[in-house]
Amino acid sequence: MAAQDLNIPSAPEIAGASHLHSGKVRDLYELPDGHLLMVASDRISAFDYVLDTEIPDKGEILTRMSLWWFDQLSGLVSNHIVSTEVPDLVRGRAVVCERLEMYPVECVARGYLTGTGLIDYRTYGEVCGIPLPAGLQDGSRLPEPIFTPATKAALGEHDQNVDYETVAEQVGDDAAAELRMLTLAVYGKAEAIARERGILLADTKLEFGRRADWTTVLADEVLTPDSSRFWPADQWQPGRSQPSYDKQIVRDWLLSPESGWDRASGEAPPSLPDEVVDRTRSRYIEAYELLTGETW
Repeated sequence: MAAQDLNIPSAPEIAGASHLHSGKVRDLYELPDGHLLMVASDRISAFDYVLDTEIPDKGEILTRMSLWWFDQLSGLVSNHIVSTEVPDLVRGRAVVCERLEMYPVECVARGYLTGTGLIDYRTYGEVCGIPLPAGLQDGSRLPEPIFTPATKAALGEHDQNVDYETVAEQVGDDAAAELRMLTLAVYGKAEAIARERGILLADTKLEFGRRADWTTVLADEVLTPDSSRFWPADQWQPGRSQPSYDKQIVRDWLLSPESGWDRASGEAPPSLPDEVVDRTRSRYIEAYELLTGETW
């Protein structure tokens, strides 16, 4: 599916930067010194469409949250951040980062069963080749966190869950072992930090690249509501869909009779009403403030 089919707008021109690529939320540019400028927009996507309506401050919230998490994880793994000194046009929502050779793997860690993991479990009794105990429900805490990688799909298509052996075939045994180790280490530390603040980290998706010297580096965004499932700990109740700090408000409205949207029609979703925008923005801010302890 092409960018225009996904409703991705043209990236803004930034003096001294060459546009390379736009995803559903981020725009990527090359700087004269070879570093990359990664810009988080206020766009929000749902069901593989970028909506016409933006969520005010979302890009800055995601950027600030990622920077906070990179700092928390600095003793665990290197990251791609070079500088936060960026052009005024994108100040607060962009970072300068290293150019890396990215691993073609979405590195997912799960501590709780939900989403595609739950679908696989109900079908096969396992997730990504990892057998799980019988009787688990939506939202059940797993006996221990598991590494459940996925292949990176083309823009507009769904990532596909794969087993560890597939990752090893793609990147080699040593790299696969390191990616699994780092993914579970990052999840373990982040899960403990979040739980101290009254939030459960159900799962998270990480991306890694490598430098010319083969050092593995944590890249892209990290542990934001767009890449992770955060649940209020005091509302956790296995056996049902959990309240979450993410865009579930948007998904729920789009699927409601109020939106009038038929997901099977092939037509783009409608614009969001102000009330849904406000509630979604508030949810992102709440997650940011609870996790970081900082006031927005």
